[in-house]
Amino acid sequence: MPTYILLSTLTDEGAATLKYRPERLKEVNEEIRALGAEVMAQYATLGPYDFVNIVEAPDNAAIARISIELSSRGSVRMLTLPAVAIDDFIASLQ
Repeated sequence: MPTYILLSTLTDEGAATLKYRPERLKEVNEEIRALGAEVMAQYATLGPYDFVNIVEAPDNAAIARISIELSSRGSVRMLTLPAVAIDDFIASLQ
């Protein structure tokens, strides 16, 4: 499956939710799985983004649907990036 990088920033509402329910992060991963994708890695980060998630999804339409679903809740803002494995990228240049 294609790989995507999801960069997310919490809204005030999202930060309040995590303060009182930090396990919500794992619940969202299960929701992503139910939508047909898989969280391969997840990191909390410092800087302009609060979280970096590496996700495998069937295609661009599927990850777009997931990004819209998560963003529509008002607790997070997302930037979704398609990722190309380095070996595939090098092969495309040859």
